[in-house]
Amino acid sequence: MAMNLASPGGGRRRRGRGRAGPMSEINVTPLVDVMLVLLIIFMVTAPMLSAGVPIDLPDSKAEALKEEPHEITISMDGEGRLFLDNQELAPGELTDRLTSVTRDADGKLPLVTLRADRHLDYGRVIAVMGELNSAGFKSISLVTNGSVEAP
Repeated sequence: MAMNLASPGGGRRRRGRGRAGPMSEINVTPLVDVMLVLLIIFMVTAPMLSAGVPIDLPDSKAEALKEEPHEITISMDGEGRLFLDNQELAPGELTDRLTSVTRDADGKLPLVTLRADRHLDYGRVIAVMGELNSAGFKSISLVTNGSVEAP
């Protein structure tokens, strides 16, 4: 003898409001996946953003200085081309661009960091430093690679 334990209506009972009701669950797994992928992309690309112009810097035993928020970076590549904050300058354009630099709230000019390729002529680097000096920039930092085995 078999027993029928089904509900009196003969079908399954439906709980809640059925299919037309609002969904009360949010699946955050796709959001977490996307955020982790973006984090990895930013971690890989962030070190590449600090130096836009590829330059073979000389080695030095000097300690690294901290970066300042208001500074200008001038780069000179191995071919002698000049860049102001990753924008290539035409010959003779550096002085004109430096005169348009604004002073900070204290009235001081920003710090200038000069990145020059190790294979450049010393006179060419000094000429750029002279242009900076004549434009009023008296504080110039020379950027090098930190090394223990520097000459």
